[in-house]
Amino acid sequence: MSSRPLSPADYRTLAQFRYALRVFQRFSEDAARSAGVTPSQHQLMLAIKGWGGSEDPAVGDLAEVLQLKHHSAVELVQRAAQADLVIASTDPDDARRQLITLTEKGEEILASLSLTHRDELRRFRSEMADILDELG
Repeated sequence: MSSRPLSPADYRTLAQFRYALRVFQRFSEDAARSAGVTPSQHQLMLAIKGWGGSEDPAVGDLAEVLQLKHHSAVELVQRAAQADLVIASTDPDDARRQLITLTEKGEEILASLSLTHRDELRRFRSEMADILDELG
């Protein structure tokens, strides 16, 4: 870790970094709402689809990935199920666990959002590279 004090240019670069992150976050939130889901539901669907485990993720897995308390993840899954975005089913190996999968509707919405986000991330990547180069 560098012990060099931060310069005014470093502070400007850090501020630009935070601004760029917030612009991307706002883009993502607005895109989710335009697709008819909440930003949290979008994050949930992405966490399910991107899950790398050998079986569907359990609510506890999703709580960890989304950095939520377990009861908050349960509530999010319940709201998403009511919106026909996900299905919760009992784990055949452990009846205490609920495994979560996307519905066809959830798959379609996520695919559309992900294409839009991929394009925005390509733009964002270039912007971030320039900002991070300034921090050197």
